[in-house]
Amino acid sequence: MGINAKIAAISYLNTIPFVYGIRHEGSLCAELLFAPPSENVRQFIEGKVDLALIPAAVAPTLNNAEIITDYCIGAVGAVRTVVIVSNTPIESVERIWLDAHSRTSVQLSGYLAKHRWKISPQWLSMEDYSIMESPQPGDAFLIIGDKCFNYEGRFTYTYDLAEEWIAQTHLPFVFAVWVARKGLSYDVHDALERALTYGVEHTYEAILESEYAEREYAYEYLTCNIDFLFDSQKHKALKKFWDFGLKVEPKVNPG
Repeated sequence: MGINAKIAAISYLNTIPFVYGIRHEGSLCAELLFAPPSENVRQFIEGKVDLALIPAAVAPTLNNAEIITDYCIGAVGAVRTVVIVSNTPIESVERIWLDAHSRTSVQLSGYLAKHRWKISPQWLSMEDYSIMESPQPGDAFLIIGDKCFNYEGRFTYTYDLAEEWIAQTHLPFVFAVWVARKGLSYDVHDALERALTYGVEHTYEAILESEYAEREYAYEYLTCNIDFLFDSQKHKALKKFWDFGLKVEPKVNPG
């Protein structure tokens, strides 16, 4: 019988190995709650879960959390599922509409705008994705998650944010980390570590069991675009990102 825990996991393809490990390795008897990254943060803050996979940008703002495990959602090259798309070159972009499901991606956009692209766009919250169907000159759109696959090749320019960060800093990037409530038993930490290891080692089986079994890109994405190990270089990258601070606060509309 596994250790009981309530866990908030992100409802994207990139968490499929983690979910598989939690369900099958045997160390955890877990209640899994699935939501976009921003919702996971809310559930953790409200005490509804013991463990959560949360946007990396948010971690230092949580007083009752500690980062655990040697696993994360990271990238050492193009990630494909965190991109800015536009029909305007990024150097001429005037407005960036933001998918607000992950604060990390929003703040990464701010970092790159300032340090790599040297632009000061208007930051707008994208409440309705239909705006992407009729972009205006100067518009760009930050999109994250599985929806990115649907937009591949539909815009003149695509800027992969992991690739852009790596080109600027020569470091990998960390999009999401595992946190636990402070004071939670280390037995739970260890059980999660074992489950995540098992899941990453059984990525192919995880895909076959998931709704992504028929998606040809799934295995390549999880083994080539996502890097799950939270190693020393990613710790270094995360500190650099945190030191930049949380800068971007999107407006709901241009007015």
